Amino acid sequence: MGYTAVVNGTIYSASSRPDVPFMIKKGTILIEDRTIKAVGEHVDIPEGSHVINAQGCIVTPGLFDAHCHIGIYEDGATEAGNDTNESSDPVTAEVRALDAINPRDVAFKDAIAAGVTCVQTDPGSANIIGGQTVVMKTWGSSVADELIVKFPSGMKGALGENPKRVYSGQDKMPKTRMGNAAVMRKALVQTKDYLRKKELAADKPDKQPDYDLSKEALACVIRKEIPLRVHCHRADDILTAIRIAKEFDIDISLEHCTEGDKVLESVKASGFPATMGPSLTDKSKLEVKDIGFAAPVALSKAGVKLALITDHPVFPIQYLRLSAGLAIREGMDEDYALLSITRYPAEIAGVSDRLGSIEPGKDADLVIWTKDPFEYDSKVLYTFIEGKCVYEATNDSKIGGEKA
Repeated sequence: MGYTAVVNGTIYSASSRPDVPFMIKKGTILIEDRTIKAVGEHVDIPEGSHVINAQGCIVTPGLFDAHCHIGIYEDGATEAGNDTNESSDPVTAEVRALDAINPRDVAFKDAIAAGVTCVQTDPGSANIIGGQTVVMKTWGSSVADELIVKFPSGMKGALGENPKRVYSGQDKMPKTRMGNAAVMRKALVQTKDYLRKKELAADKPDKQPDYDLSKEALACVIRKEIPLRVHCHRADDILTAIRIAKEFDIDISLEHCTEGDKVLESVKASGFPATMGPSLTDKSKLEVKDIGFAAPVALSKAGVKLALITDHPVFPIQYLRLSAGLAIREGMDEDYALLSITRYPAEIAGVSDRLGSIEPGKDADLVIWTKDPFEYDSKVLYTFIEGKCVYEATNDSKIGGEKA
């Protein structure tokens, strides 16, 4: 059993627990093996602990990108490393991001050097139903299965321009937004019918419908075991996603939600969370012509739970914190900005029991920064994942560590 203590740093815990302050000056975090044992101003440090003196530094939870394609769209590998979309059919619920993850994608190194310790990797948005998403750590093994925190963590869905473009090119439905919604409804109806037939034939094996991988995967959405994570930039697509979710009584997250501010009251009333971004990218198509920080700032002020995302490699994952910093510049509350890249993505991804904040019992995923991480010149000194230092700054910029 080993202990590590991070002492004297200013801790931003991102915690909602009454016994763990959101900000602790000159605080201590005690790590026991892989988890956080204690956090506070006065923490007993066991003899023999490894002590890291974070005097003058900021300590935050590990950053969490709730919508990206790291590992399935590899940096620098061009199309040979792009396994994001199985664009052979508009409904491919049976495909899994996990089966395309390459843990040797160089972007994982960039992520940990930038304090990003956990991600949700999604299939792309070519299909109306695109496949199962996975939450995983950014360090730990060359075997993707050993990085998993939660699988499946969602089912990727998509509305808007992307499915229209892909399937118009194949001269089949969907070619319009009407078609997009119809294909999504049809997939959900067929899955409900499949489950009904299974239930009716529960004690009659010879009457059971043939096992269907796609419908079995989508059944997790119907049973509310996972949400449908719906790509929807434009206001009308956002409203369609909410409308379908209500029709079928399913949980969804609003992915991108670029024009969420234009239908703010509907988004707020729905109660569904949003993953928003990437805001630092070009206006590559009509539905993102208003991309920027107006929507995330407006939704944050309205009390909508949101996570800022990179959609890596659309925007490089190592710059996740800069998106939050620019959101602050445009009016987002600083505490909310921290939550949007720590606790809120963990909650949206369904893993907040382990991740997203510095609290006793949670994974010891921490980042020590030279200064406020929302400052452009702030640097990561140490990144910890499950209590292990997986990144350490060069000798000329790192802080001291010593044995107690």
